[in-house]
Order: sequence, then structure tokens, then C-alpha cells
Amino acid sequence: MMTSAEIRQQFMDFFKSKGHVIVPSAPIVIKNDPTLLFTNAGMNQFKEFFLGNKKAPNPRVADTQKCLRVSGKHNDLEEVGVDTYHHTMFEMLGNWSFGDYFKKEAIAYSWELLTEVYKLDKEKLYVTIFEGDEKEGLPRDEEAFNEWKKWIGEDRILLGNKKDNFWEMGDTGPCGPCTEIHVDCRSDEEKKLIDGKTLVNNDHPQVIEIWNNVFIQFNRLKDGTLEPLPAKHVDTGMGFERLVRVLQNKQSNYDTDVFTGTINGIEKITNKKYGYTDSKQDIAFRVLADHIRAIAFTIADGQLPSNTGAGYVIRRILRRAVRYFYSYLDYKQPLLFQLMPLLAKQFENVFPELIKQLDFVVKVVKEEEDSFLRTLEKGLKRFEQIRFDKIKLFNQNVIQNCLIGGNSQLDSFIQILGEEEYYSMPINLSQKAIDLLTENGKYSNNKANMDIYAFTSQNDLVIDGYYGFELYDTYGFPFDLTKLLASESGLTIDEIGFEKQMQQQKSRSRAATAIDTEDWIVLNENVSTEFVGYDTLEIKSKIIKYRKVKAKGKEAFQLVLNTTPFYAESGGQVGDTGKLIINNEELIITDTKKENDLIIHFADALPTDFADEVIAKVDINKRKETAVHHSATHLLHAALRQVLGTHVAQKGSFVNDEYLRFDFSHFAKMTDSEIEQVEKIVNEKIRENIPVVINEMPKDEALKLGAMALFGEKYGDRVRVVVIDPKYSVELCGGTHVGATGELGFFKIKQETAVAAGVRRIEAISGKAAEAFINEQFSTIKSIKESLKNPKNINKAIDNLQSENNDLKKHIEHLEARQLVIIKNELLLKDEIINQINFIGSIVEVTNADALKKLCNDLKNHLRDFVIVLCANIGGKPFVAVCIAENVVAAKNLDAGKIIKEHIAPLINGGGGGQKTLATAGGQDASNLQSVINKVKALIS
Repeated sequence: MMTSAEIRQQFMDFFKSKGHVIVPSAPIVIKNDPTLLFTNAGMNQFKEFFLGNKKAPNPRVADTQKCLRVSGKHNDLEEVGVDTYHHTMFEMLGNWSFGDYFKKEAIAYSWELLTEVYKLDKEKLYVTIFEGDEKEGLPRDEEAFNEWKKWIGEDRILLGNKKDNFWEMGDTGPCGPCTEIHVDCRSDEEKKLIDGKTLVNNDHPQVIEIWNNVFIQFNRLKDGTLEPLPAKHVDTGMGFERLVRVLQNKQSNYDTDVFTGTINGIEKITNKKYGYTDSKQDIAFRVLADHIRAIAFTIADGQLPSNTGAGYVIRRILRRAVRYFYSYLDYKQPLLFQLMPLLAKQFENVFPELIKQLDFVVKVVKEEEDSFLRTLEKGLKRFEQIRFDKIKLFNQNVIQNCLIGGNSQLDSFIQILGEEEYYSMPINLSQKAIDLLTENGKYSNNKANMDIYAFTSQNDLVIDGYYGFELYDTYGFPFDLTKLLASESGLTIDEIGFEKQMQQQKSRSRAATAIDTEDWIVLNENVSTEFVGYDTLEIKSKIIKYRKVKAKGKEAFQLVLNTTPFYAESGGQVGDTGKLIINNEELIITDTKKENDLIIHFADALPTDFADEVIAKVDINKRKETAVHHSATHLLHAALRQVLGTHVAQKGSFVNDEYLRFDFSHFAKMTDSEIEQVEKIVNEKIRENIPVVINEMPKDEALKLGAMALFGEKYGDRVRVVVIDPKYSVELCGGTHVGATGELGFFKIKQETAVAAGVRRIEAISGKAAEAFINEQFSTIKSIKESLKNPKNINKAIDNLQSENNDLKKHIEHLEARQLVIIKNELLLKDEIINQINFIGSIVEVTNADALKKLCNDLKNHLRDFVIVLCANIGGKPFVAVCIAENVVAAKNLDAGKIIKEHIAPLINGGGGGQKTLATAGGQDASNLQSVINKVKALIS
């Protein structure tokens, strides 16, 4: 039986023999493409060739590409681990033709590899072709049909609809018909019962697609129409994990040697056994074996877990894995990080970036696991609070409906039963409560009434879907886990309410990121674009195409020039701004970005005439100061490696004309001494006025020179190398730089902080920004000295001032505490009884809003069955606190938080909230405080 490594290598060798150049996988994390967060298909790195924005250096290539599918069109996350063939991170084997061969060769290559090289049984194979689409005006793919007839019987050539057999990059862009190859892995007995062709594309776990050949021949426009492409391309993708499963004759992808090593590792760590079933325990094994790959390779490619964008996706995947081993493998400590060495070794010859950064990835993952395990504990405590509140309210309702005197008899009942038992009773009451309620009819209306109420009140045991969503969104609880916890307590979750909350969140997310992009209006066909901004900041050019975009209600325009001096945002450096001048008409360029390799200029308007020549002018001052900060990052990077060690590697950067931000791998906060050393080294290099030498050369040659390359960046065959003294700093970099280090003037670190586990961040300034900062600091010190009457020792003067201030604060707090006691006693004298409820409502004089809450808490220790509303005018602003006894909340269906939001906030032109028993508000209009008191009083009258 072939190993997975041998299967992968045979694919590469086969296509190399067919004249294909073998290229490395692109990073799994996408940059310079606003439509994607991750590489989700093998074709992503070749998108520019299909779009016609760039000429392919090789007409035939093949590769294995790291891909990730968890969101949007390819949202497979919730299926991963539950079934045996969906994955988050997967390898896509592919062969590509850019305007070279087409359907004839692609189909022949596919058949030869599968049946002659891999020796797959031809009788197990089916193929599909596009059946055509009348609405689109597209005929059946006769060319593909005729080519397949050469290799396979017509009864095994099946017709597929547009959904299955017409591939599209997105709503717009290159597209075309495809032909899929499916394999029937069922036993002979099963095949006799059901014809395999009826199971193709019907989600049968043993009749699966393994290869898709896409024939890109159209371009989809914004209005939905299709136009033929000038050149035809082949884009194929074969899922590596599925292929290995078929060739190793396994029933599940997870039974192949792609995953068994990881599963064996999990067994050793957890002391649990994988059983090849659909049990929760076995699903957990599969979830971990899959998710560990997505986590490891995205972090190795430079994407750290975070709360936004691509980082949030990685955090979600990691947390899903933690939940599974925590809940179903009963493992309560970090596990994933322990699997990293195993995974790195498995892929060291395919994707070596992981083993090269193993220590860093391990530390990041362990810190994430530790953090989420703490969050899980908090979530369990939050669920316990929700459960307790629900059961307590249910039991209160049962008891109150069984009491002869209703709520008025509750205090007597609680006193006899005991408060501890009353507040900790399980569902359906304790035996002591039942005995007390039925004893001689003293408390219960009748036994039958109690039983009927207890059974008919089960609806009260449904937890609101909002809480299920809170546990999911805030604490990372999957809905299944919340349902399980609820059922163990005799509760259920409102699934409809949960789904409603989920849909609202998705709608908010879509609305926040929705961008409406129109088709390009092309003015000049077949004109390439060129960036000349390294050498000049003003040139004459022509607009070759433009389009309109809408985002968040704002309309803007994007323009492409045939030649541009504008640097497009990349490598951490912001895009240039400036202007385009056309016949004395000035068009302001607000930003410049890359979409794949296309340089796009952003403007708020369009010129009146597109035909004339354009003068493109970059904002010189902004570009120069940005270059200052970019060169400073190179000096900083080298200095950090000298002071902290060669483990330091860049993990991200941001460079503009005002400051630089530099993220780097390091596992401890920098000391003041280390920061001073780094600053000293950088400033020495600035004073040396070292020439910044920039050369272009082959990538291999640059790496031999010792040039530092960033993990997660995709470099071409030729690279740009920035040298600041060959013994000090040599880096691959496409950004703009100064001519010599002396132009930086001065360098200063403003702060050093943590970004994520194992990643620190420095914010620093240089050039004019540093000069302005130093002047500002001196001005501030001068002002402070003048305020302190120019003391000889400014530090001692400030210490004395702080000491005096602390003494005064303590004295004021003592006086305020005494005053609150007086106010409390006065308020207790104002207590009035309304419908058997103690009501206190008053406008009081206090100095801060917290005093209102303190008064409420003090008052409730002296009252039963109470409603309190306290108001204050503090500095012209209204503040309100509402406090309600728990038994009044239950008996009168009152909620302090709702009262604040629905009744009080509108009266004071403000907002607020809180719990059912205590809530507060603040606002802008203090003229209606008496009306606030009257409103609350009316609610209980």
C-alpha cells in the first residue's frame, strides 16, 4: 500500500513528466485580495493569470496547495469531524494550463494518472459533464463528452447541472464548465443493490468526487452576462485526503496515514481510544485531528488568533477543538500544543515552514488554549447562574400558586421551610416543601392544584434562546453543549430564539462588510500596468479602466493607470495619496491598494474626460516620512535580534508618515534596559549615515546572501533586497526607503506591549515625527514645572502633590460615608406602603452615581417587599437607580432593567440597564426626575 507521501510525490512526478513546472504552495493566509481571508482553492495564487492582469511565467504548472474552508460559500466547519470527509485545512493537488492545453489533454492526463499510475479500477469510476443551461444560453459540453468517450463507457458519463458542473470564482470573474471524476468505494454486494450512477453527487459517503477539471473560458460580468475569455485555461483540483483514502482502500479519510499519526498521539495523551464510530468521543478525535492542521499552518503562515477577521476564524477553530476535548475526551488542560511536534515532523518535506517555527507556534497555541480553558470555566459558572435563576423562579411560581394566601403567605412559608432549602431546591420542589404545602391544608389550596401546576408549568423550564446565544458568543459554548447541560438539569433551550439571535448576528456582520462593486469600464484593452514609484513621484499616464464601488452607504471610484508612481498598500506600508491632474482638473487620490497584483487608485469622483493624458503626482512629504519609518523598521528589526536574540522574527508591521508599528516573536516583556539598548543601536546606525542599497536578484541568490524572508509572504522568482550594511541588515522588501540612514534623524520607541501569545509590539517614531514628539515632551515638562512653581526637584514635588491628594480623598470619602448614613435614615422615614409593597422614591443630593447604588444596597437591608427609586442631579446630569426585592420581582413580574430602559431612559434623554433587582441610568435632561419617581410609583399602584 502506498503511503500518503508516495501518493503526493507520484502526482508531482507525473505532471513534471508532462512539462509542468512544480511550484510551492502559496501561504494559506491571503493578502492583497479583498474578496478572501484564506486560500480556499488551488487556483487562488493564479487568479491574476486568469483575470488577464499578469502573464504566467510558465504555461503549465502543478502543485499541492494548503487550503482552508470555514466560512462563506464553502462553510464546512460544523460538518468537520461529524462526517468522515469534510475538513477545514486540506491539500489540493492541481495541474494548470494558462492558455496552453485544454479539454483534450486535461481529460487524458486525469485518466492516465488515475488508472495507469495509481492503478484505480476503471469500473469504480464515473465522470460528469455540464449538461448545459437554457437560461444562460449555454449548450451541453460536447467537447468534454467526446473526449471522455475515448476513455470510458458512455453509460458512465453523467450529466451535471449548473450547480455541480459550472464553476465560478465568485459573483463575477472567470468561470466555465467543469468535469468531475467520482469513485464508487462501496462493496460488491452494495453495488449489486444500487447502481452507483444514481449516487453520484447525492452526498453518499462512499461515492465521492475526487477530481474536478475546470475549463475556464468565460468571464461573468456584474449584470450576470457571460463573455468569452481571450485565452482558455485549465484549473484542476484533486482533494489529497480523499485520494489517499481511495488508494489506501479506507472507509474514512481519518483512517488514512494522513491522520492516523495524529489520532494515535491523541490516544496517548488522553488515555482514550478511537473507535471508528459516530459517538461524541470519536467525533472529538476527528475534530482534533483535522483542526490541529488548520491552526498550525495558519499561525506558521503569519496569522495569529484574534477577535477580528482571519484571526477570529482561527480562534473559532481552535476553540471548537478545545471544547471537544474538554467535553468529550474529559481532558481539562491544554492538549493541542502537544501535537505540534508530531504534525511538524509529518509535513517537514512538504510544508517546512511549520517545523522552522515550531517553538513559536507551540507557545502561541498553548497560550490560546490556557486562555480559552479559563473562559470555559467562566462560561460554566454563567450557565450555573442561568440555571439557578430559572429553577428558583419556577419553584417560586409553583409555591405561590399553591399558597392559599398567595404572595402574602410566602414569607411565613419560607421562614418555616428555611431559606437555604427554599433557594436551592431542585425542579419540582423538595420533599420537605411538598410535605409542608400539603400538611393539613395549612398552605396548599389543594394537592391536586399543586400537582396540576407543577406539570403544566414545564414551559417555565425553557431557557431563553438569548442565553444560549450569550454562552455561544461570549464563552464559545456550542449550542449542543448548552443543550446537554440544560437537559442534565431538567431544562430545555429555546432553539428558535437561539437561531434568531444567530441570524441577527450574521446579518449585522454581512451589513458591516458588504461591498457593492460594479464591473470595470475598460478604456484600453490589453494594456499592462507598471509601477515606477521607486524612481519617480510624478509622471504622465493614462487611465485604462475604472469602476464604481459602494460600501457602508458611501460611493467611491477606483481607477487603474497604465503607469503609476503611487505605491499600493502592501508589506505593512500604507498606500500613497496624492492627485491626478487632467486638463487642469484635479482628482484627489485618497488611497492606493492592490487587488491581487492590480494597483488601484481610490478617488471620490471621476474626471470629466478620460481620453486626455493624466499627470499622476504622489504626496511627496507623506511618501518621504513613510519611507523614513519603513527604513526605521529594518534598523529596529536588526537591533532587536542583536539585543534579544536571533529567535526574533517579524510577525507584522504597519508603516505610515506618523509612526511605525512592529510586531515580533518574543516571549517576555522587554525591560527598560533592553529598550534603551535597542534605541542606542538604531540611533548609532542613523548617525553613521549608512547608504541604503536596494538590488533586484533571483530569490535563491538573495537567500544565499542571508536575506531575511517573512513566513506567510509569497515571493516571486526575482526579489527586491534592501541592504543597510551587509553585516547589519539584509531583508527582502518591496517597500519604499530612504537613500541613507542619516535621513531618519532620530529614533524613539514610544511603547512596547503584548499583542498575542509570544508576540510583542513596538510603536516608534523617527524623522519629523520624532522631532515633534521630543518638542512636545519638553513643552509638557516645562508646563508642569511652571504649574508647580518651578521646583528644583520635579519628581519630589509631584510625589508630595500625590500624597496630599490621597489624604484629601480619604477625608472626603469619610465625610461622604457619614452623609450617606444620614440620607439613608431620612429615606427610611419616607417609606410608604402601596399594595403591600414598601415604596421609597426620592431625589437625593450625592456627589457621584455610585452613591445611589450604595444607598439602595443599604436600604434593602432594612426593608422587605420593597421598590426603591432614587434620583440625583449631579453636575446638571440626571442619574437614577431602581432596586426591587426578589420576591416582588417574581410576584409582580417587575424588572428593574426593563423599567430603566422602557420608562425612565426616555424621560431623562439617556440610557442604562442592569439586573432585574438593581438597575441604573444616566442622561442629559435633569428636569424630569420627579416624573421618574411618579412613573415607577404608578407601576405598583
